[in-house]
Amino acid sequence: MDDSVQQTVLIVEDEQKIAALISDYCQHAGFNTHCLYHGDDVIPWIKENSFDILLLDLMLPGKSGLDICRELREFNAAPVIMITAKVEEVDKLLGLEIGADDYICKPFSPKEVVARVKSFLRRINQQIISPNLVSLDEDTLAAVVNGQRIELTHVEFRIFKLLTESPEKIFSRDRIMDYIYSDHRIVSDRTIDSHVKKLRHKISPAQEFELIHSVYGVGYKYSPINLS
Repeated sequence: MDDSVQQTVLIVEDEQKIAALISDYCQHAGFNTHCLYHGDDVIPWIKENSFDILLLDLMLPGKSGLDICRELREFNAAPVIMITAKVEEVDKLLGLEIGADDYICKPFSPKEVVARVKSFLRRINQQIISPNLVSLDEDTLAAVVNGQRIELTHVEFRIFKLLTESPEKIFSRDRIMDYIYSDHRIVSDRTIDSHVKKLRHKISPAQEFELIHSVYGVGYKYSPINLS
């Protein structure tokens, strides 16, 4: 993507002073911005306009941020960062599992918001021009990472498949459990952590930077871009 083309940040926040503050910082960083203040206005606006990333407040008049995100994911894959004053883990997980890519808790620094926006858009831009590092062979439960073939267990393959099909999307341990165990058996978080640790160990020799990232307090995500 041409860096000279300004990207648009859609800000959905009912507190207009906060929306204006975020908008000012984003514009100063070189982005176009558009602000909406009522949940019922968001989906109609998105269907008629283009944007590159959505900053979405959880608690809105009219349609909630979670409902907006759920509806948005039916037709649009743009990155969504939830903004919330609710810090309970269930809210974070629910927001991420319906399609949000990240969250920021109030109170926050506007500089942090801009940094998150830049990070997500930089990753997307790099993914557009970067070759696919990973391919999967479901018949043999093998992965090819950067040209190297790696044999995986059934569980490791399922985890890797789930993560690589949605780069940058954060999956909670519960979501991973539900995907890899169709019989809904009860397993602990440590079991998932153990499988991911073994998977990382197997694929690490084939790649110079980490592909599977831990997101503290939430779960895991696959990121094929090295931003270090």
